[in-house]
Amino acid sequence: MSKVASGKTTAPKAKLLDEFNASIMFDKELYLQDIEGSIAHVKMLSKQNIISDNAKNKIIDGLYVIQNEIEDGEYKFDIEDEDIHMSIESRLSALIGDDAKRMHTARSRNDQVALDFRMYVLKSNRDLVKLLLELQRVLLNISAKHTKTLLPGMTHLQHAQPINFAYHMLAYASMFKRDIERLESSYERNNISPIGCAALAGTPYKTDREYEAKLLGFDSVSINCLDTVSDRDFALEILFNISTMMMHISRLSEEIILWSSSEFGFVELSDEYSTSSSIMPQKKNPDVPELLRGKTGRVNGNLIALLTVLKGLPLAYNKDMQEDKEGVFDSVKTATISIKILSEALKGMRIDEKAMLKATKKGHLTATDLADYLTKNCGYTFRDAYKLTGEIVAFAQENKKDISELNLEALQKFESSIKEDIISTLQLESSMNARDSQGGTATCSTLKQLEYFENWLNTK
Repeated sequence: MSKVASGKTTAPKAKLLDEFNASIMFDKELYLQDIEGSIAHVKMLSKQNIISDNAKNKIIDGLYVIQNEIEDGEYKFDIEDEDIHMSIESRLSALIGDDAKRMHTARSRNDQVALDFRMYVLKSNRDLVKLLLELQRVLLNISAKHTKTLLPGMTHLQHAQPINFAYHMLAYASMFKRDIERLESSYERNNISPIGCAALAGTPYKTDREYEAKLLGFDSVSINCLDTVSDRDFALEILFNISTMMMHISRLSEEIILWSSSEFGFVELSDEYSTSSSIMPQKKNPDVPELLRGKTGRVNGNLIALLTVLKGLPLAYNKDMQEDKEGVFDSVKTATISIKILSEALKGMRIDEKAMLKATKKGHLTATDLADYLTKNCGYTFRDAYKLTGEIVAFAQENKKDISELNLEALQKFESSIKEDIISTLQLESSMNARDSQGGTATCSTLKQLEYFENWLNTK
């Protein structure tokens, strides 16, 4: 079958141009969307009496044959067909003859590729949401077991205040909830059909865009055809959403890497999701979180690449836009396996509660509680209480003690009005549970957060 592009150009094409111009070797990923879109299109054409029912039925039957051939691995993708659209049309012509040529009536490859790509992205949005919801369930299962497990809460990677491990995990549940909401919002905003826009200006055929959109599961049709055939905002959105999600995964991965080191010893990844050193037999390497951390750079690059491709394009479609797909395909595949393997690694991760508790006894985590006590009970301004607490911390360090280990006598040397209740105030668990404000780390507050996420998940 001669190429569409041969309408005006008559000289034979250079083979190097075939290789440079073709997209078939990557846009074959869109075969199912292309077939589904073509089936809906010919149903609309038949309904509008633009083609006959007989032609419609022959085309649909042939398209199902092609789908089976592709999925059975029997289909030959030929670079000379240039792209998935021409490949399928060429094969359909071989199967059913000239009726295959009627399939392209009242559409262009411009709105056809916009349709296929949009359908792929929308499906990927839904698939990623499902995987993130499963990751949320894993995080909530871990959290439910550790609402009283103490560990150091940190700022600047320095010990700051005592928190519980569930509270820490629910911080990531909060991040992934936002990721889910972004994907859902993007789906709703972009569930609009581009088919029927043709090359850029619509079509003179009496088509029914609303009917075709309904067949394909869209909520509505696009408003302006000139914009529609060159719109790739939906692709940028999924790339941004994946980049943000992978940034969250990378932050959690970084903490797992730190926590699994000898210096922390808070967690141990299962052997199933760890590797050994090639030369040091005693080592267990956290390759899974390290790879997750590294793959974040990869998806960020895909986002910047597409932004750069689109930044200077005039309306409407330009061949530059052929560069829109590979990065999206790669990011979707990267995100998919990343969420899956993170979920599995977390399920098998061993949590060392004793190591976490031991770490809370370093760094004077209840120093803020002492400053608050002096402010509330001893008439100090907070700044003066802060200064005195610093002096007491220095004293504790000189005596190789944590501030929570000082006795009443030692504390009263600095301020005689301090009473015996300071001892319980400075205990780690008391400090954690004192922070019972909404969104705080107290066990009672953490349980409310856990309940909130569980209720939210139950609505999905």
